[in-house]
Amino acid sequence: MDTLLFCKNFEYKCDYKLIVHLVNVSIIGVLVLSQMLFPISANDIKLAQTSVPIQDKNSSQIKEKILNEISPETRQKNFDLMIKQKFPKAIVNDVTDGVKHIKLTKYYSGRPVRINVVEVDFNLAKDLELTPALSSSQNLKSRRTITTIAKNNNAIVALNGTYFKPQTGVPLGTLMIDEKMYTGPIYDRVAMGIFDDGFDIARVQFTSTVKGSGHTINVNNINQPRMLSTHVIVYTPEWGKYSPYAPKYGVGLLVVDDKIVKASANPIQIPDNGYVISGPKKQLYQLLEKKKVKLDIKTTPEWKGVKHIISGGPYLVKNGEVFVDMTAQKLGSIGGRNPRSAIGYTADNNFILVAVDGREGSSIGMTLMELANFMKSIGCVNAMNLDGGGSTVMYVNGQVVNKPQARGGIPLSNAIILSKTSQS
Repeated sequence: MDTLLFCKNFEYKCDYKLIVHLVNVSIIGVLVLSQMLFPISANDIKLAQTSVPIQDKNSSQIKEKILNEISPETRQKNFDLMIKQKFPKAIVNDVTDGVKHIKLTKYYSGRPVRINVVEVDFNLAKDLELTPALSSSQNLKSRRTITTIAKNNNAIVALNGTYFKPQTGVPLGTLMIDEKMYTGPIYDRVAMGIFDDGFDIARVQFTSTVKGSGHTINVNNINQPRMLSTHVIVYTPEWGKYSPYAPKYGVGLLVVDDKIVKASANPIQIPDNGYVISGPKKQLYQLLEKKKVKLDIKTTPEWKGVKHIISGGPYLVKNGEVFVDMTAQKLGSIGGRNPRSAIGYTADNNFILVAVDGREGSSIGMTLMELANFMKSIGCVNAMNLDGGGSTVMYVNGQVVNKPQARGGIPLSNAIILSKTSQS
C-alpha cells in the first residue's frame, strides 16, 4: 500500500500496467490477510465451493474501485463510457473535466420533446462547486437573466432555480447560500441540501425561535410573504431597506447586535447589522422587558454540515422510486405538459441538471410524471422539480443551450450554478 501512495503523490505518472499489477497484489494480500484473521469453517468451505464466482466478482469490484480512486484516467474513461451507454442517441459535449452536456430528443405519443442534461462527476471535477446564486447578493427583490447571473458568478453551468414572486423577485421557499439562510420554506416543500461530500432531499420545515426575557417565541419564517397575521416573521437587510408594516394588532421590533432598540407598527429601516421581528404584539411585547434577544434559525431536518439549500417541488424521485407529491406540496397549478427544470443525484453522487423545452410544436414539454420517469431512467436516486414554464433556461459555457419561450430566458430571481471553487 506504501507503493500505491507513492504513485499517487507523484500525480499518477506511474506506468498504468504497473498500477494494475500493484492493485492485483494488494487485493491478493487483503484476501490472504482476511483468511488469517477470520479462519474458514467447514460450512464456509462448502459455501465457497458453490460460490467462487462471487469472490471473483468482489475482487473485480474492489480492483475497479481502487483503480478509479488512484487513476483519474480510468475514472474519466468509465465516466465517458457510462454517459455513452446512458444516452446512446444523444449529442454529448465535454464542458470540462468531469462535466458533460447532453442534448437529446425523446418522443411522447409520437411528439418530440427536446431535453438538455448536464451530468457532473465531482470526483473528476474537483475544482468545481455547486451553489445556488441570487440575481443580486444585496437584495432579494431583484431579477436578472441567467446569463447575467452566470457571468457575475463565473459559472460554467447554470439552471434556473426555485420559485419566486414575479412582481418582486423574492424567492418563494428555502434558500441558503454559504450557510446563510436567505428565505425560509413555504408549505413544507421539498428542498435539496448540498454538503461538502454529497446531497440530500427532504421536505423542509422551519423550526426557528427567538429567546429573550425568559420567553421563547416560535419564528414562522424569514424574508417570506406573510401567510397569517399571527405569524412571526424575521426580515433581514436582504429583504430590502425597510420591513413591511406590522400585521393588525401587531408590532415590529428592530434588533441590533442582539438588542431591541425600537418598536413600531410602521415600516422600520433595517441596518446591515440588524433585523426586524414582526408579529402579534401579545407575543412580541414579552421580549421588551430585558430587550436582549437571541435568534436561533433551524430547519427540520436539521442537516448538520449543510452548506447550501435550494427548494423546489414536487419530489420526482424518492429513494430510487418515482414519487410525485404535487397535491401535498400545494403545487396543483403546475400540472399539465410544460417546459420543466429539475435536479437530482445518482447513487454514486453524480449531480444531474435537466431543462426540458415545451409549449411549441418542435418540443411539447413534459408532464411531471414523464419528467419523474425520465429522471429515474438516467440514474437519479433522488430528484426534485424546480420552477418551470417560462422560467426554464439552461446556460453552458457562455451561452443559453435550450430554447426558452423568451429569447435568452426571462429575468430570474435565482439559479443553481456550477463554478470554480474559491480555492482554485
